[in-house]
Amino acid sequence: MIVGIPKEIKKQEYRVGLTPFGVEELKREGHTILVEAGAGEKSGFSDDEYLKADADIVDRETLFNKADLIVKVKEPLPEEYVLIKEHQAIFTYLHLAPNRELTELLLQKKVTALGYETLQKDGALPLLSPMSEIAGRMAPLMGAYYLQKIHGGSGILPTGASGVNPAKALILGAGTVGANSARVCIGLGMDTIVMNRGTERLQKIDEMFMGRVKTLSLTAHYIDREIKDADIIIGAVLVPGGRTPILITKDMLKTMKKGSVIIDVSVDQGGCAETSKPTTHDSPVYTVEGIIHYTVANMPGAYPKTSTIALTNATLPYIKMLTGKGIKRAIKEEPSIKSSLNTYDGKIVHKGLADSLGIDYTNINDIDDMI
Repeated sequence: MIVGIPKEIKKQEYRVGLTPFGVEELKREGHTILVEAGAGEKSGFSDDEYLKADADIVDRETLFNKADLIVKVKEPLPEEYVLIKEHQAIFTYLHLAPNRELTELLLQKKVTALGYETLQKDGALPLLSPMSEIAGRMAPLMGAYYLQKIHGGSGILPTGASGVNPAKALILGAGTVGANSARVCIGLGMDTIVMNRGTERLQKIDEMFMGRVKTLSLTAHYIDREIKDADIIIGAVLVPGGRTPILITKDMLKTMKKGSVIIDVSVDQGGCAETSKPTTHDSPVYTVEGIIHYTVANMPGAYPKTSTIALTNATLPYIKMLTGKGIKRAIKEEPSIKSSLNTYDGKIVHKGLADSLGIDYTNINDIDDMI
């Protein structure tokens, strides 16, 4: 199979879809790997390293024209739409729920769109976890940075000081992002609360941190109560394939302390704050009602070396399934690959996505009849 690794063009996205080590692994199995010139440079991987791994360094047009499978990090951008071939396969973080334009293009070109964020194995999301871990650990650090008065924050030191209380961190969601955020928050000495809709994850949080993290049910009542004196709020809620529910309304911002910081990690799926909108690393924050919003849609891209290695470690086994069996056979035989399917042959085959966009859904269990 011919696999293409393009250079990411999203603003200040420095990750790349596959490391040279990943290329070596696929080459051993007889596949052709096309890497766009300079694709790994910002992650610390030179073209020479890819050449030593026996990749072919090509230009962008050649890559998209020849590749059977495109392996990326972020969703295709409008500049890439014209390059995507009909019936091509794309394996990446798609986050289609808030992106009707891209979804319609994938349907029009009958693209086999496989999303890292919807791939499930044993009830877990193994391709979302490594980036969620990094984003979760970043979130309190970003919050601490923007609490500084020089950045418009309230001027509260997250760690507190002798005789002075630490900052209060409110984490909405107890999944991978939430758990990793809690780890850093308590490490910094913050008064930390984690909310979640199910109690099972809250029990795990309680056990993991031996009671040092307070836990509450994720309800409008508790959010409204706790947000009033929170200094850092971390949005860590996920609906696989669907839009993140809005948990923080604009009216709630008026009840918060001025200079508090919202870090909405879920912004790439629409965001859990009504006032959230995607930003980039060069202009990561904006203020609404005196509340700072940090809403960078590709947070792990700020640490591309760590992120690219972690991502390749997670995705490579599934890339091998796709290349080793062929895309159609892998979809038929591998439940994890089937779960990652968002669009196929001009149809939406992920219910969460279909429901979010109000587009007709084709049951994924009927996919075998379509192949």
